[in-house]
Amino acid sequence: MELIFKASLVVAIFVVTLLVALYSTFAERKISAVLQDRIGPNRAGPFGLLQPLADGVKMFMKEEIIPTTSSKWLFIFAPCLAMLTAGMSSAVMPWGGNLIIDGETYSLQVADINIGILYILGITSVGIYGIMIGGWASDNKYSLLGAIRASSQMISYELAMGLSVIAVVMMTGDLSINEIVKGQPGAHWNVFYQPLGFIIFLICAFAETNRAPFDLPECETELIGGYHTEYSSMKLGFFLFAEYINMFVSCALIAAVYFGGYNMPFINDFGWSPNTVTIVGTACFFLKIAFGIFFFMWVRWTLPRFRYDQLMRLGWQILIPLSIINVILTGLGIIVFK
Repeated sequence: MELIFKASLVVAIFVVTLLVALYSTFAERKISAVLQDRIGPNRAGPFGLLQPLADGVKMFMKEEIIPTTSSKWLFIFAPCLAMLTAGMSSAVMPWGGNLIIDGETYSLQVADINIGILYILGITSVGIYGIMIGGWASDNKYSLLGAIRASSQMISYELAMGLSVIAVVMMTGDLSINEIVKGQPGAHWNVFYQPLGFIIFLICAFAETNRAPFDLPECETELIGGYHTEYSSMKLGFFLFAEYINMFVSCALIAAVYFGGYNMPFINDFGWSPNTVTIVGTACFFLKIAFGIFFFMWVRWTLPRFRYDQLMRLGWQILIPLSIINVILTGLGIIVFK
């Protein structure tokens, strides 16, 4: 029975992830329209809600083009790898507490491994190979430059991101994401104890997902389309889907590590049944994720793109020293207050 529940949970998470990625494109166009005093998509279906389906059909129907001078198999493999790593990163996310069904307890987490944070950081690190291989295999200088930008950017900002997470791990004493969430009951969220670490992690999340103002790998004014210039049809769609899935997982990780995950203030004071508490907590978790996605889109249409030297200077000369200082301050705080 537990195996069936876990398999159903995997399928449900996969479907939800794809739907979020699909409708994030619609939300992005609508939010950008509001910020720019436009209407946005409103023709396909009521309020334009079928627009993502129309875009998906268009992607499927486009002609598949593979450059004659490209490395064919690597060219095909790259978007598959990007999509695979994006989808794997949600396996250790605790989407809620426990459900009790017929006296049996089931966890709303596919795999509660004791190194969940390291797993996500490691999987997202592998994702850069998809971008790097795609840029190199295209045999296009603009694509190669975009891939080099992406790899150097992600390597640079992973250091500060890892150091900001270390401060949370020092407070929690555990690398399991589920244990980190459990350590934030009610409103005792880590963001109140680690404000500097949260800001560093948030900035690095923008850079890791190649979102504006850190979208230098696909800077159209300099590199045409960046690392996916030569891609078309669903191979291009996989790269775009992977970006939105990574944004979704990044927001979920931020919500879990800094905003209590499925915990919410006073949730245990209403006298609800354990299953009701779990369902409400899961809904609260997804509301936090939705706000995070909205914030990512808000920033994209508000701030201008950095120059590349500014991006690297921010990562190496500002964020990494600040994250080291944050780790030192956290250690001193643990010694003094515990």
